[in-house]
Amino acid sequence: MYFERKHYLQQLINGQGNGMVKILTGIRRCGKSFLLFDIFRGYLLRNGVSDDHIICAQLDDLQYEELRDAHKLLDYVNSRIVHDGRVNFVLLDEVQMIDRFVELLLTLLHIKDLEIYVTGSNSKFLSSDVVTEFRGRGDEIRLHPLSVSECLQGNGLTFEETLKQYFVYGGLPQVVMQVDDERRQSFLKNIIQTTYIKDVVERNRLKNPDGINEVIRTIASSIGGFTNPKRIADTFRSTVHVNMAETTIRQYIGHLQNAFLISPATRYDIKGRRYIGAECKYYFEDVGVRNALLNFRQFEKTHIMENLIYNELCSRGFSVDVGMVELWERADCGRKNHSKIEIDFVVNRGAERVYIQSAYSIEDEAKRLQEIRPFRNVGDSFAKVLIVYDDIYSYHNEEGVLIMGLKSFLTNENVF
Repeated sequence: MYFERKHYLQQLINGQGNGMVKILTGIRRCGKSFLLFDIFRGYLLRNGVSDDHIICAQLDDLQYEELRDAHKLLDYVNSRIVHDGRVNFVLLDEVQMIDRFVELLLTLLHIKDLEIYVTGSNSKFLSSDVVTEFRGRGDEIRLHPLSVSECLQGNGLTFEETLKQYFVYGGLPQVVMQVDDERRQSFLKNIIQTTYIKDVVERNRLKNPDGINEVIRTIASSIGGFTNPKRIADTFRSTVHVNMAETTIRQYIGHLQNAFLISPATRYDIKGRRYIGAECKYYFEDVGVRNALLNFRQFEKTHIMENLIYNELCSRGFSVDVGMVELWERADCGRKNHSKIEIDFVVNRGAERVYIQSAYSIEDEAKRLQEIRPFRNVGDSFAKVLIVYDDIYSYHNEEGVLIMGLKSFLTNENVF
């Protein structure tokens, strides 16, 4: 199988000549190295860049171990630059393994006729202090696991077969390329402990690996629901009789976010135009990793679908929150009852905004009305979309809500 990653390749191409370090970030094993060293390097070679003008170093490879020193890597790059007036491309993999990497990259930017592309697997690589040090000279390109649409282009399966497999095993390229379910399950279970959890424990010098395992499994079992460190601490005390401080849980969640394993969706008061409360929803960067953490036993299609939609929106460049709207309804006694109801996603990109509800099925009329009901209280004219699992023809109802199938949403980036 070969996955072209055209969307990300175009971002790398568009970054040429912008005077910035192009930084590929994302969860381990999502394909950053392949994108940079195979797809992008291949593009350069096909478009007239000679091989001696491409300087490569994969820093997680032992043969490049000595180049993890900033001065040695700088000497290495300088010794290979061809000074003939043409651009030289520097491709560095896992650059966070270099001591003083920020200083190194800023130094390389001062060299004429040099385009710099790097990868990193830890979002601390672009935390506020590092961004400040880059002084606006870093251009982040966030790479996600394969989308359903990307899998469909490379695996030779139908959409229905692809989606069924994706719901269980997700989109990590090496998982998608496995030949059967047994190997997919084995790969996912192995990578969680030998790569993801190990990286988090070692990078943050954690003394309690069992603790972060408990936290990530608890989050995995509650996707689609609001939570916070206090609620997780209460769950530990009541279900596994473990006392863990809220501050520790908060730190663990931060470590998991820094490793790109999970992402938060914060509650947003639509009419009040403000973020509210300490609770949020956490979604997994890859649903296969989430399912493997629970040994493929806790499989709720409604929540997996919601996680999948969230990931797709993020990969398309949207920022995604959970919407809350006020609802006033007259009770039988004549009094008005006040409540707040949820809209699954408030989606923003520049001046664009879309409100989205995810529903596995709306065959029942009461369920359809329940899903559309929050839209009536938004109070603005931005697009409102209800996505259902079934493959249906897209249509607007009498209230202007676009109702569409999951297939249409996943296979058409310009669907709304």
